[in-house]
Amino acid sequence: MSTLLQLNTSLFSTGGQSSRLADEFVAGWQANHPGGDVIVRDLAREPVPHLSADLAKPGERTPEQQAAVDDSDALIDELQRADVIVLGLPMYNFGVPSTLKAYFDHVARAGATFRYTEKGPVGLLTGKQAYVFATRGGFYNGTDADTQTAFVRQFLGFLGITDVTFVYAEGLAVSEAAKQAGLARAQNAIRSLGTPEALAA
Repeated sequence: MSTLLQLNTSLFSTGGQSSRLADEFVAGWQANHPGGDVIVRDLAREPVPHLSADLAKPGERTPEQQAAVDDSDALIDELQRADVIVLGLPMYNFGVPSTLKAYFDHVARAGATFRYTEKGPVGLLTGKQAYVFATRGGFYNGTDADTQTAFVRQFLGFLGITDVTFVYAEGLAVSEAAKQAGLARAQNAIRSLGTPEALAA
């Protein structure tokens, strides 16, 4: 049975445009995987705390420290179980939401999601597909101002996830016409991804 992990990172939760586009894709995936399992992690409703320097070795942890480790373990377990990762990604001040950065910090763990070797780090989450639905108020794709695409692609690749597809909805704050055009392009892309062949993961 295939498992899909949906990460919503919009501060508007399910009401954000990136979350709505991710929902459209997930609905198509579910139609083609009727027995599939969908895990939704909403970082607006359940924000992940930033990493703390107050860490301790197993056996030396306070109950609070152990609870933080348990939460991090749960995030990693979801990511390990998933065959497909769907990321709703709004742009805030030219970067990724801080909640997503905190999430990334918790799931990047040596020995669990990557390992160090003499030739450099090796990702352990291979064989997965990722779909990123990036929404922006302006037009950034293909410009130096698009810091998101390279960062997210690099981070996922660091964990071993190299099959990554980006769908962009841009110009959402430029005008109503630009917004509708940007969303229409993204929805057309989602429909092309929603064929049984494209979703045969």
